[in-house]
Amino acid sequence: MRIGRWESAEGVAEGFFHDDRAYAFLDGWTVADAVAAGLDDLRARFEAATSTGAGIPLSDVRLLAPLRPSSVRDFVAFEEHVEGITAGVQGASEVPAEWYAAPTFYFTNPHTILGDGALLHPPVSERLDFELEVAVVVGGRAGAASNLTPEAAAEHVFGYTIMNDWSARDLQAREMKVHLGPAKGKDFGTTLGPWIVTADELAGFLDEEGFLAVRAEVFVNGERVGTDLVSNMGWTFPELIAYASRNSVVLPGDVLGSGTVGNGGCLGELWGRNGGLTPPPLREGDEVQLVVEGLGRIGNRVGPPVSAPPVEAARPGDRRRTRGGVQR
Repeated sequence: MRIGRWESAEGVAEGFFHDDRAYAFLDGWTVADAVAAGLDDLRARFEAATSTGAGIPLSDVRLLAPLRPSSVRDFVAFEEHVEGITAGVQGASEVPAEWYAAPTFYFTNPHTILGDGALLHPPVSERLDFELEVAVVVGGRAGAASNLTPEAAAEHVFGYTIMNDWSARDLQAREMKVHLGPAKGKDFGTTLGPWIVTADELAGFLDEEGFLAVRAEVFVNGERVGTDLVSNMGWTFPELIAYASRNSVVLPGDVLGSGTVGNGGCLGELWGRNGGLTPPPLREGDEVQLVVEGLGRIGNRVGPPVSAPPVEAARPGDRRRTRGGVQR
């Protein structure tokens, strides 16, 4: 089953996608309700909604991001991607030993989520980049969960969606020198879509180790620049959920990105391998299409950069230890 959100002449709606039509949930349900309830009775609701004959042709709707995430964690789960990125940063490919020890992630902004076809409004950047990823959507009646084992975490896999973790590499590079972040190099936009494909629909793509063996491709202005199998991840999606829950909490509606696939899943990796900005950074007017087997495709065009107010530099301190002239 495919579920998500859309806008049409009738307004914004949420529901199922089937046979090139969109069918609204019955009884005022939302994607958030479906994710929280899990897959148990979703098939019956699908049959009830699609049997009404009240679907809207997809050609008459504008797809929105398939859900409003409660949080977004983005991992770095592809060894080949790390090799390429470190080549650009350090001048030589290297995967640090710490990468193998545990799946690392950062939190990004759940309030700047874009849908398929939305115009990206990036910050002013000379190194704008895309990142081809697959994301897992956490769901299920169990609700909040902590310290899950991978086996238990598998029960919290509601479905999957395509993810583009847009990146301003020049901003990101400055931030990372402070040993914190990324922050403004990332949080201006993340695309999810075109819909959520429920886990049962992709069960046939799971290999014997539990990896999702689907092919992912990225095209810039119609030219393919990268392709990889998602099963080249260092950890399975249940293992990512389990790690996210470690001494913490995962909730229905949380989105966990795989991190960028290898073999050209982003320009930054290719810049590291090629020793320069080849292919060139994204510019206004460029169109990026991500295609993932079993999930569909998402595409966004780069719009004009947004000039934000200037940032004041830090005031170099004199290590003041007094306040108002009074020794404290």
